[in-house]
Amino acid sequence: MDLLTRIKGPRDLDRLGLEQLDQLAGEIRTFLVEEVSKTGGHLGPNLGVVELTIALHRVFESPQDKVLFDTGHQSYVHKLLTGRQDFSKLKSKGGLSGYPSRAESEHDVIENSHASTVLGWADGLAKANEVLKKDDHVVAVIGDGALTGGMAWEALNNIAAAKDRPLVIVVNDNERSYAPTIGGLANHLATLRTTDGYERFLARGKDLLERTPVVGRPLYETLHGAKKGLKDFIAPQGMFEDLGLKYVGPIDGHDIEALESALQRAKRFGGPVIVHCLTEKGRGYTPALQDEADRFHAVGKIHPDTGLPISTSGLDWTSVFGEEMVKLGHEREDIVAITAAMLQPVGLGKFEEAFPDRIYDVGIAEQHGAVSAAGLATGGLHPVFAVYATFLNRAFDQVLMDVALHRCGVTFVLDRAGVTGTDGASHNGMWDMSILQCVPTLRIAAPRDADQVRAQLREAVAVDDAPTVVRFSKGAVGPAVKAVGTAGGMDILRAAGTDAPDVLLVSVGALAPMCLEIASLLDAQGISSTVVDPRWVKPVDEALAPLAAEHRVVVTVEDNSRAGGVGSAVAQALRDAGVDVPLRDFGIPPVFLDHASRGEVLAEIGLTAPDIARQVTGLVAKLDGRYESRTAEPVRD
Repeated sequence: MDLLTRIKGPRDLDRLGLEQLDQLAGEIRTFLVEEVSKTGGHLGPNLGVVELTIALHRVFESPQDKVLFDTGHQSYVHKLLTGRQDFSKLKSKGGLSGYPSRAESEHDVIENSHASTVLGWADGLAKANEVLKKDDHVVAVIGDGALTGGMAWEALNNIAAAKDRPLVIVVNDNERSYAPTIGGLANHLATLRTTDGYERFLARGKDLLERTPVVGRPLYETLHGAKKGLKDFIAPQGMFEDLGLKYVGPIDGHDIEALESALQRAKRFGGPVIVHCLTEKGRGYTPALQDEADRFHAVGKIHPDTGLPISTSGLDWTSVFGEEMVKLGHEREDIVAITAAMLQPVGLGKFEEAFPDRIYDVGIAEQHGAVSAAGLATGGLHPVFAVYATFLNRAFDQVLMDVALHRCGVTFVLDRAGVTGTDGASHNGMWDMSILQCVPTLRIAAPRDADQVRAQLREAVAVDDAPTVVRFSKGAVGPAVKAVGTAGGMDILRAAGTDAPDVLLVSVGALAPMCLEIASLLDAQGISSTVVDPRWVKPVDEALAPLAAEHRVVVTVEDNSRAGGVGSAVAQALRDAGVDVPLRDFGIPPVFLDHASRGEVLAEIGLTAPDIARQVTGLVAKLDGRYESRTAEPVRD
């Protein structure tokens, strides 16, 4: 690591020759494999952009020039070249974020790790430079996978409108997002990859013709004047140039000299330019290259030599869903599945193997996925759209106006719901139960264990006249939590054992074990409690209000924002039913949460059994105090 340890900032790269740069690239790959294998993280994408990131920082002057990364999971090399080489606590509390972070460095601009947004950012920054008469450059790095998102094309439409506004778009084309990129755009880029570029052809032609006496130079000028037709014939990049974007490439994304030459030309152009770079995800690491699923897109702790996981966890929520989907697929021919470029991460790999003609990967296009689902449902099928909870935020309007308004039987399965922790603020699935509360007819299921995932998924796909949502957590699923009784459609997980119980604990989803622990802690304080799992948290079960009326206090516990969440819905339902019982809602405060483990985040926000039990004990004590003051004999002089 002789060279890497000498890099304290981007300008240190200027002193290195080409051979040293190649050596540095090798050192960075070795560093990434050794360090990320200890912590887990996005390994494959970063191995693929080593030379590209070196070239970017050699050609542009960050932080004056703004180098922007779409999604940002490929920013590890950028961190190394901007002075952040302590990866010992990557994605852990107090360590480096797995994405760009303004708190870490002035070189980081975009913290949002949702895909397809970088071109909109770049458009705005370039416009600001124009208004303020600044000559700083704006460089947006976007993957071919992120280019499948509609926002990217909305931005391109605006970027292309200003022919003389400088902006460099670097397409990092590795044929993948998580999995291989799909769709018409992917096919177009594949054509560009496999065809000799116009610039290469013209350069060879110029050299030959200029050596031809008399007619050579005029013929070259004629050919150059007809370059648009030549380009369409030799390398069909016309799609970009028809938008008004200068196209450079395709460039070998692992040839630093070629990359620098292309980026320098783009930098000098004075208008919007696309530099098309071909890279290899997982480059230099055999286990990643042999992983056809996602080229080690994201890994846990692994053995660096083999790429095998150091430990295996138990059954996880995603696998339970995936297995049940296959069973449902065999039982019902009308069930189809949708994924937004995340087939394996959301557990639909086995469904694809069993029913390859009944699954649709729409690319990074959640809005389109939701509307397409409405069309599938209207056409007589029942689509199941599996997506990370945080990414459904992007399709709210379509869920509301296309699916719900038209009463379409679509099931949305939200993976990674609640606090996910290590991926930071934009990946916590903490808003879904709030933003979906206002959608008429929509129903939300929050399973507490694997058995309930299976049961509630089946209940959801049985609904054909309204959208349904099934949401569950990230990681391993714990033991089954058995019900001891029912109330309406709700499960009673613990009975108070008294005719005058103190607290009704409303447990939401995976927090059932925590709520049972809270009940035990309250019991030790002489406070009786009932624990109920609503199962379906929207709409609020009609049996909840009369059950609440039998208790002195109602407490809701959810892995979702307190703002507009299940607690708010329960409070409104009790008011509407005329049940005047004190209610305390526990959940995630309306803040962006820093990256840390799930347990650390829950402890920081007070969403643990001891914290909640302590506050509920205090609340009951206050009620006891008020009761005594009302019934005590008046004091006489």
